[in-house]
Amino acid sequence: MSMKIEFEHKQAAHCETGVTRNLLRYAGVEKMTEPLAFGIGAGLFFVYVPFLKINHGPAIAFRTFPGQIFSRTCKALSVPVIRKKFSGKDPAELFLETCLENGQPVGCQVGVYYLSYFPKEYRFHFNAHNLVVYGKEQDNYIISDPVMEHPTTLTSYELGRVRFARGALAPHGKLYYPKKGSLVTDEQVKKAIKKGIGRNVRNMLHIPGNITGVKGIRYTGNKIKKWRTRLGIKKAGLYLAQLVRMQEEIGTGGGGFRYIYGAFLQEAHAYLPDDQLPEISAMFTRSGDAWREAAVLAAGIYKGRLGSQEDFNEMGDRLHEIAGMEKQAFEALSKIKWHS
Repeated sequence: MSMKIEFEHKQAAHCETGVTRNLLRYAGVEKMTEPLAFGIGAGLFFVYVPFLKINHGPAIAFRTFPGQIFSRTCKALSVPVIRKKFSGKDPAELFLETCLENGQPVGCQVGVYYLSYFPKEYRFHFNAHNLVVYGKEQDNYIISDPVMEHPTTLTSYELGRVRFARGALAPHGKLYYPKKGSLVTDEQVKKAIKKGIGRNVRNMLHIPGNITGVKGIRYTGNKIKKWRTRLGIKKAGLYLAQLVRMQEEIGTGGGGFRYIYGAFLQEAHAYLPDDQLPEISAMFTRSGDAWREAAVLAAGIYKGRLGSQEDFNEMGDRLHEIAGMEKQAFEALSKIKWHS
């Protein structure tokens, strides 16, 4: 069996936004970029879930729940989508091959741990990675993984294994794609941008409770200050390692997502010419810088170069500072009165 769709592989900063952009462009939405997908899909987020453990550390996320960026972006642009999950590998592979035979590349949610083309140091148990399958030659599926520079391949066994990885966020063979031929106008993009900004403002400022949004960032900072005493230096260091892993290695992480959101606001300015957007964009860039600086401090603690209570206090204070920066930025966005 040999088939290969004419699909443009384009590298991206983050897997889901890259897959969303590449699939939508294949479907005919030529205006789509990675920052637009991230912003329209309201991708920026923060949540700290201490009772849910991933890799023996608390669940921490710097972006919205996996799959929502693709779904929200397509819905906001009125692009119909197909989504499937499967109870077993055989029906999942059969449906995938039918799509390929019909000339349809598909997005797949997969686990990272068994991705053979990933360097070993980047393979760990995380089941919300996204890639595109757009062909098959003999027993090798042709893969467009947007975090990789070039297309790659997985055998049918390898692809089945990662599509049915077990554990938290198990993908269950999840497959999705937008229907081809949708016409998207500038006016639709403009409305989708406004909707995405409004949703992101709500998610970061107004969700009840203290574990999400800017309140969640401040809450996590408070917890970090207590980790050394409550958990002991070794486990506290592992928890900080988890924070850095989720920040810098899962997709593009805390800092990188803030940079993408800043780029989104720059691109949004072409559709919504409000002079405040570039200024607010710069605020998110500064937030991204602050997250990266916090990651350096956290790495120093879990690698043993630092470790006093003062170091944990400083780490907590840095998250308080970031929470204030992002609160200011989202409040500024919420106050914009759109004139067009």
